[in-house]
Parts: sequence; structure tokens; C-alpha cells
Amino acid sequence: MRQTVRVLLAVVIVVALVLVAAWSGQRRLVYLPDRAAPADTAADVALTTSDGLRLAALLVRPAGPDRRVAVLFAHGNAGHRADRRVLADALAAEGLTVLVLGYRGYGGNPGSPTEAGLARDARAGLAHLTAAGFPPERIVYAGESLGAAVVTELAAAHRPAALVLRSPFASLAAAGREHYPWLPVGLLLRDRFDVAGRIATLDVPVTVVYGTADTVVPAAQSREVADRAAGPVTVVELPGADHNDPSLTHGPAVVAAIAEAAGAR
Repeated sequence: MRQTVRVLLAVVIVVALVLVAAWSGQRRLVYLPDRAAPADTAADVALTTSDGLRLAALLVRPAGPDRRVAVLFAHGNAGHRADRRVLADALAAEGLTVLVLGYRGYGGNPGSPTEAGLARDARAGLAHLTAAGFPPERIVYAGESLGAAVVTELAAAHRPAALVLRSPFASLAAAGREHYPWLPVGLLLRDRFDVAGRIATLDVPVTVVYGTADTVVPAAQSREVADRAAGPVTVVELPGADHNDPSLTHGPAVVAAIAEAAGAR
């Protein structure tokens, strides 16, 4: 009997230690920033957040005729703003002004990323575009993966002209269960990013782009986001595309989806 009690106690202690480690270290699993500043910062602009951080973001202006429509773009949980320069250039060639958010803790920026912090960063980006003369009805929010959650949260507070979500997950808990099925992810998460819940309250035009072979965010989760949207929805499915394939990061279908949402095509 005593031996059984000891074994059970040891199991409880091990489980408790695993849960404590998961709680304290979870943001290192969620956010994977490249903290180094990009080599080329010539196109950077400074954003000031409501909690006093000064962040560098990437601003790319139209390469030809200016349609006076802006795209506020939020990248995923890894890398930094400069990783989406190719996409920004392709959109600028469509006559669009593109602001790629520079998150706190990413690409040489101060601070540490959290759900609340990234929400502040997105609002700072929106304030920059508004001050530059773009009214809400001429701003499209676009985001990929984690960035899709960031711009959906922003859209719930500040309505855009349209919303383009590439590889969105239903919620961070749903995404976490795919990769850590042995953990009680829903109970442990400090950041929630409830995309499906928020999208159900928005009546803005939504475009959802996803790959059928996505190994990071299952296609079923992106389809769930599209199904939950309250407004008109366009779905763009890329057969065989994985999460970080070029066709999904900056391919023609993604460029076309954002350009069409912005009225550039």
C-alpha cells in the first residue's frame, strides 16, 4: 500500500512539474521571433504604442499609380517584418500602400510579445495609417497564421474595409491541441487568440486563404473560421500547399486575394 502511495505521489509531482513548466514557458513555444534587426531598414517607419514602446515597422509605398488604399499586414509567429518584403512589394505593384507590422520583441524591437501586446502593436499601425490620410473604409487588414488572429482582434474593435486571413487557426487552444495533445492546453494558455469566436461577430467582407497540406494549422481550422464568419466570405484553397510554402507566403493567389479585397483588381 505504501509503495502504491509513493508511486502515485511521484506521478503527481511529475505531472505538476510538467504543468508548471508548460505554464511558465509557454510563450517561448508560441512566439518564435527573429530578434535581430533586418539588414535593410531603409523602408522602416516608427510606431509608438499605447504603452510607450517605439517599434519599427515596414512601410512600402505604391510602385506605380497610387490607389489610395492601404493594407495593414500582420505576419506569423516567427521571423520578423522583413520576411514579408516580397509580398509587400507585390502589393505595392498593385498600387497599394503596405504597412507590415513590426511586433514587440521581433526584428530589433523592444518588449516581449503577448496577445495584449500585439493588439497594442496593431493599433499603433492603424494609427499610423490613419494619420497618413487613410480612412477606415480604405484600409484592408491582412494577416497570416498568428497574424490572422492579430488583425481579427483589431477588426473587432476598428472595422476595416475588408479582412484577409491566410492560414487562420480557430483559436490558439485549438492549434495547441494539434501539436501538444497530451497537455490540457485550454486550461494552461495565457493567450487565447479566439479567431473563430471573434469572426462570428464581424460583418465585414472576409477572405480566407489556406493550403490543404498545412502541417502547422490544419485546413479544417481555416475552414471553420470561414464557416463562422458573419459577413460575406470568399475562400481560396491551395491544393497541396503547406504552411510556409512560397505559394502561401507570397504567391500569386495570396497577392490576388489581398488585391481583390482592396479593390485593386
